[in-house]
Formats: sequence, structure tokens, C-alpha cells
Amino acid sequence: MQGSFSSRQPCHARWRPVIPVCLALLSLPFLGGSDALAHAVAEGDKGYIQEISGIHFLPFIYLGAKHMVTGYDHILFLLGVIFFLYRMKDIGLYVSLFAIGHSTTMLLGVYFNVGINSYIIDAIIGLSVVYKALDNMGAYQRWFGFQPNTKAATLIFGFFHGFGLSTKIIEYEISSDGLVPNLLAFNVGVEIGQLLALSAILIVMGFWRKTESFWRHAYTANVAMMAAGFVLIGYQLTGLFVNS
Repeated sequence: MQGSFSSRQPCHARWRPVIPVCLALLSLPFLGGSDALAHAVAEGDKGYIQEISGIHFLPFIYLGAKHMVTGYDHILFLLGVIFFLYRMKDIGLYVSLFAIGHSTTMLLGVYFNVGINSYIIDAIIGLSVVYKALDNMGAYQRWFGFQPNTKAATLIFGFFHGFGLSTKIIEYEISSDGLVPNLLAFNVGVEIGQLLALSAILIVMGFWRKTESFWRHAYTANVAMMAAGFVLIGYQLTGLFVNS
């Protein structure tokens, strides 16, 4: 069952290690340039998508897997989703809900040419990271006295993550020749990449959960995750304002 952090430590003890962890995490996006903060496809891949036509299963599977593995907004959200999940049954359920949401809007968005302003959708994706981190910290129970439906939230934010990618693909004007098979292949690649990223996360989390430091630093990790989400939101809203 999805859980949240309930600390036995005093507040000041929880927050003491937060600042250096946040600074280290927040510096990562800027090391990769502006594209690192966007829900984008790499420039080389963009050119390839624009130039080809016809059915290309393996290249689009590769592109989908590459996008998921290198898309740290996806990975941050997945980390938040499985942070307090221990049973594989629960992990499979939540990851499946995210995959269903992500796949549905990515496929339908491109096929029906439904795009959303990329700055707005990427800001919402950043918001999904903030939402999940706050959920893990037990914020909603403390603030509002109830726990929002975590399954519904995972599915809904999955829809937004899918729209983030479909919006980019629409901007790149992918050829209509072989569109459906290529999109399906891309989605297969996305799911493969998601499984690879999830496997790495679960391995690391498995070792971490066996140590005494997990409960000491779980709150800190989610504060850092929340801060990264706010950076994503701020960056995208700034881009919206500057380019509007």
C-alpha cells in the first residue's frame, strides 16, 4: 500500500541535511544545458524524426527507450511513486497506472494532433514531482486531514507526462507515412526504458532500505525531490513569460 513519511525525529533534525542535498540535486539540470530542463527530444533525434518516412520499428523503439531513461522528470516522478512501496504487486499496479496514462495521451495526442503549450505542460510535469514528494512527506494529511487518492493521482499525472512528449513530437512534424506503427514502436521503447529505469531505482532503493539511514534521510530525499520539481516549474513558467 502507498505510504508516506512519518518521522520520529524533531523538525530541526530532519531539516539539517536538506540544504546540501538540495543544492547538489538542483545543480544537475544546469549541467546539461537548457534541454535538460525541457521535456524534449535530443536535437540529433529531432533531425532524424523529421527526415525519415515509412515504418522504422527498431529506431523508434530505441528513441522511446532513450527518452525514458534520460528523461529525469519521468524518473523523479517514478522514484516518488515507488518510494514507500515494498511489495512488487503494489509497484506493478502504480507503474502500470502511470504507463497507461503516459501511453494513452502520447499516442492519441500525436494521432489526433492535440498539442499543449510545451512550457505549460512541462510546468505541470514539474508539479507532478512536487505533488508526489509532498504526498510522501505526509503533507496532505497534516494540512487537510485526508489522504488524496494516490492511484488516481498517478494515472492523471501519467496523462500529463504523455502530453508532454506528444506535444514535442507534434512540433517535430513526424511523417504521416508509417505514423501509427512508429508511434506504437516508440511507446514500446518508452515502456522498455521505464522498466530499465525502474529496475535501477528498485535495486538502489532495496539496498538503501536495509540501512539505518533510510528513515533518517527519507524526509530529506523527498524535500530535495520537491525542490527539483519547483525548479522545473519555475524554469518553464519563466520560459512561457519570456517567449509569450
